[in-house]
Amino acid sequence: MKQDIFGQMNSLTRADSAEAWDGVLLGFMAHAVITPQHLAKVLELEPGFALGHAVKGLFTVLLGRRELLPVAAEALATAEAAMKAHPISPRERHYVDALRLWLAGNPSHSIQKFEAVLREYPEDTLAMKLSHATRFVLGDPDGMRRSIERVMPAYAPDHAGRGYLLGCHAFALEETGAYEKAEIAGRQALWMVSDDAWGLHAVAHVHDMTGNAAQGLEWLAGREAAWAHCNNFRYHVWWHKALMHLDLGQIDQVLELYDAEVRKDKTDDYRDISNGTSLLMRLELEGVDVGNRWEEMADLSAARTEDGCLIFADLHYLLALTGDKREDATAKMLQRIHRDAERANDDTTRRMADPGVEAAQGLEAFGDGLYGQAFDRLLAARGSMQLAGGSHAQRDVFERITIDSGLRAGRLDAVERILDDRRAKRAGGEDNYAIARRELIATARGEDDAQSVPAE
Repeated sequence: MKQDIFGQMNSLTRADSAEAWDGVLLGFMAHAVITPQHLAKVLELEPGFALGHAVKGLFTVLLGRRELLPVAAEALATAEAAMKAHPISPRERHYVDALRLWLAGNPSHSIQKFEAVLREYPEDTLAMKLSHATRFVLGDPDGMRRSIERVMPAYAPDHAGRGYLLGCHAFALEETGAYEKAEIAGRQALWMVSDDAWGLHAVAHVHDMTGNAAQGLEWLAGREAAWAHCNNFRYHVWWHKALMHLDLGQIDQVLELYDAEVRKDKTDDYRDISNGTSLLMRLELEGVDVGNRWEEMADLSAARTEDGCLIFADLHYLLALTGDKREDATAKMLQRIHRDAERANDDTTRRMADPGVEAAQGLEAFGDGLYGQAFDRLLAARGSMQLAGGSHAQRDVFERITIDSGLRAGRLDAVERILDDRRAKRAGGEDNYAIARRELIATARGEDDAQSVPAE
């Protein structure tokens, strides 16, 4: 048994494999691009390390790709065989169980296994981060915050995971509307661990939600080293910077960041596609001609119509397909979401049913210019969009499409209520997008005084 950097005992027998495992743990916390190399070394040195195989599987399912599920299933089988050959601790067994439950379609049950670890070993930063990441995918910000705040008292100031814990706490605070506390926690996290890109990005979220784009740009300026080491998460931080420029009306900078950073590498990871498609849609809603940029996004998304791992991913693929007028691929995606929704027997398919079906139909209608229908469908999905996962900032693209659909359909009173609710969730802060839409409503009402606009 070897102790890892977070103080946990693991079924490792060699000093070099233990060192590589610490690299896995710290790399996962920092979203480091080198993390898989550390894990490969661990499994090469100790092929019977069940926890390592379980973590490989968990990292794989978090990628949200249908074609990689056999890789995760193989990791599970290897982990289970390793457990039979060499008994492991109950703590390590929970991770294997968590992978099994996720592959069965119920990551919410996996969370229970991570929490079981944390009840006995609250300082296990790996379990903390996996619980956090899984809750994020499932759209459970309150659970993220509860989980972290339960274990915080166990983290001494010199605990190697404390900075990363604070970064996760910052994000959970922001997603639950505690913006001031979130900014403090995020700044403290980055002060403790300079590579905590998650904590840095939590502060960027605060500026987004409070309508302080200029301050957000100041926060990111000169801190590029905090995300330069990252895997594809670095594209997402650049995406945040692009959103700030967009709010300030600096379109040239947005397009430059899109080409040079956000889509620098033409990857087909769903998170990278969500960055690209949501940014292009926001630009188009502001009347910007994005040229042929939809084509690349749509080519990648057309290959994912049968994926169905996450409704969050599917809805962003749909943005690309409707944005580039790919009617056949759009129809395939809608049909598959409907098929999944009819089963609705696990975490994934239940989310396909709600909010998936209504949201997908709304996006299709918006792409077809059927704005009244789009507004009705998207409004029906709006109350449960949280379950699609992702952050408030990421889901805001669907909120904007809903609002713009309503404006184009003349549903001014209903749109104003959505804007009011959106402002309340932002602690009364309002970005320039919302201010401009309120001005459009005021103008439309001024012009339409003679004919009353029906209230919703």
